[in-house]
Amino acid sequence: MKAKTVKTARKRITSVTKNGKLMRRKLSAQHLTTGKSKRTLRNSTKKVAMSQADTKKIRKLIPNG
Repeated sequence: MKAKTVKTARKRITSVTKNGKLMRRKLSAQHLTTGKSKRTLRNSTKKVAMSQADTKKIRKLIPNG
């Protein structure tokens, strides 16, 4: 049977580096932003690499991407 991608897992990954690391967005910039500091909002727009344990799990969910 053909391996299918789990779409929710694919949406969580913003990019893949040359070395194969999966990048994701940081938290706390989605909603309720009026009460958060500008520094928090600015830092939450950056990308961060996923942990190795999470990367192994996500790789199984995304066989084609």
